[in-house]
Amino acid sequence: MAPRTGGDLVTETLTALGARVAFGIPGQHALGLFDALRRSELEFVSARVENNAAFAADGHARRTGRVAPLLVSTGPGALLTLASLQESRASSAPVLVISSQVPRAGLGGARRGFLHELPEQSASFAGVTKSVCTVRHASQIPSALAAAWRTAAAAPAGPVLVEIPQDVLLEPTAVPPVADVDGSPAPLEPRAELVAEAARLLDGARRPVVLAGGGVSRAGGHGALLELAEALQAPVATTFGGKDAFPWTHPLSLGSWLEDRHTTDYLADADVLLVAGSGLGELSSNYHTLAPRGRVVQVEADLGKLESNLPALGVHGDAALTLAALAERVTRRPADPAVAAEVAGVRSAVAARLDAQDLSAEREVLAAVRAALPDDAPSFWDMTVLAYWAWSAWDPRGGRMFSAQGAGGLGYGLPAALGAAAAGGGPVLAVSGDGGAMYSIAELATARQHDLDVTWLVVDDGGYGILRAYMEDAFGEAAHTELARPDFPALAAAFGVPSTLTTPERLRGDLAAALASPGPHVVVLPMVLGLFAPSHLF
Repeated sequence: MAPRTGGDLVTETLTALGARVAFGIPGQHALGLFDALRRSELEFVSARVENNAAFAADGHARRTGRVAPLLVSTGPGALLTLASLQESRASSAPVLVISSQVPRAGLGGARRGFLHELPEQSASFAGVTKSVCTVRHASQIPSALAAAWRTAAAAPAGPVLVEIPQDVLLEPTAVPPVADVDGSPAPLEPRAELVAEAARLLDGARRPVVLAGGGVSRAGGHGALLELAEALQAPVATTFGGKDAFPWTHPLSLGSWLEDRHTTDYLADADVLLVAGSGLGELSSNYHTLAPRGRVVQVEADLGKLESNLPALGVHGDAALTLAALAERVTRRPADPAVAAEVAGVRSAVAARLDAQDLSAEREVLAAVRAALPDDAPSFWDMTVLAYWAWSAWDPRGGRMFSAQGAGGLGYGLPAALGAAAAGGGPVLAVSGDGGAMYSIAELATARQHDLDVTWLVVDDGGYGILRAYMEDAFGEAAHTELARPDFPALAAAFGVPSTLTTPERLRGDLAAALASPGPHVVVLPMVLGLFAPSHLF
């Protein structure tokens, strides 16, 4: 039998920490790690480009709520993950990047001229990861990976980097097989006096309102939010990242139309606005036009986001734990039909604003996609016009909606959906425009190789549709947004992936049929979609 190596310590530690699937691409310096994969229990999903492998790990982490390992090689391979890790950092996806490094003799800027050598590889990751660690001896691997896993999973979750030199991965080790490691993070409990003061403000409010963000969804705070909202008779709006935090059919649900003046004004009129799990960034504040006239209570796990946009009573804590603590302390109010009527009025006003625009085709397309997708199936959306509609108008029902809104980069939809599908559990939907699709088209090979149950809807409008609309609105004419693109059905066939060329009228049936057929499928909709008029400019 071959001797165990540093690479074996990596795979043994990941397995002991609970990993079942890993993503990535082999590389010369990482061959010791990939050789060890042959002897491990880990399933490996091999992407075609490193940034897509990172998106796949992101999608897996978001769907499962667990840390997702990403295995890449030194230099170019590692650096290609940076744009994707920016998305993971902004959207709090726990990705554990394990990158190889040049041999130890080349570390620290020694400039020995090794292949892929960088003066300081880890420095490139400083802005897109929560932590970086360089391992120099095999005995350090289990503890380093356990600590990184813990950091990635701790609220606010996010990506981390552990880099291991080539010779450390290859050399034999006498370290016993790894079994006793723990990556469980400590819970982020809110301080008692802050919970008490927040409960006092909410109890004293005549018109409390809640804005629930992605932190509520990631923390599993759905039940606590529902209990608190019903106790306070407080209407709830959700951000684009927290769309599943509160049931849309509930009489207290304002939905997610945050890019609408009616919703923005209603939130601003609350005498106490509870913002849970959101930093109130650009999209969540209707482009920083939200100006509350009452008190704001902000619950946020990311310490740096407390009061970063609005003055508030800042409560640093896990959203689920904090909402549960508040639900225990506040005084329960009787059901108030007047509050439900107010909520219905806001939603009717939003609908009326859309009705006044010529947008029936766009709304029908989104409705067709919603009707085709099983209620409990997750969806992953690229930066495309239909996704901008979905941010506000998509009812997630039992499945979650994920998008690249954190960093706003193209190419997220398909590879993230593939990562989610690697967790099993039924079909996954990916949605892209033709421009974004070209960023990740190579991953159709990944979909076919691993037979992943992903249906990819490509809305082909002949260019960068969002940028076209923005330029036409700002300058009267678009420039350099039109694209030559392939015959997507023919290209899918070249990868051995079945495809359907559809129309708006057939979309619901064609998409439902594709989703019902196991394995990958591409559905192409040639159509130019318009955007609803912005409300933050008026």
